[in-house]
Amino acid sequence: MRIDSAPPNRGADGLEGRLAARLAELRTDRGWSLEELARHTDISRSTLSRLERAEISPTATLLGSLCAAYGRTMSQLLAEVESDSPQVVRAAQQTVWQDRQSGFTRRSVSPPLPGLRGEVVEGLLKPGADISYDEPPVPGVEQHIWVLDGALDITAAGAVHALRAGDCLRFRLWGHSRFHNPGPVSVRYAVLVVLP
Repeated sequence: MRIDSAPPNRGADGLEGRLAARLAELRTDRGWSLEELARHTDISRSTLSRLERAEISPTATLLGSLCAAYGRTMSQLLAEVESDSPQVVRAAQQTVWQDRQSGFTRRSVSPPLPGLRGEVVEGLLKPGADISYDEPPVPGVEQHIWVLDGALDITAAGAVHALRAGDCLRFRLWGHSRFHNPGPVSVRYAVLVVLP
């Protein structure tokens, strides 16, 4: 299954439509107005409104901010809009989300499952791609990032880590993080996420 940030799949039955509906549901479950959510995320009210109506697709940065506000990882949020959670996740069934604006593609290899705390994500960043997250979706989340091909510079806890194919960075995330592909080729990496 695939989600692209442009053009959006606006059908209510499609993954993009279910994601928009879930974002609206999370906001109303908290009793937040669009203005309150805008204060929590630094995303404009009009952008939030358009996201919740599936008029636009969220970028990686926007989705990261929303996940942080709702205390969910991106994989958890995407798993909540999937139809089922099989024990074996076939390659063709893995959700692929793409943010063409930033050059980021994210495959949920092993999405969250009730009763399990870990998940596996594959990331692909085009040369020069640079994505920053103000805060983790869940403070103290444990991450193991294994670079499979290419080069990746990761900033976590104020330190920059230059990783090359085969390198693995492991840490618990409490604050700002940044993923940057210095190039000249795309970088492919695996992220193993373990919730606290």
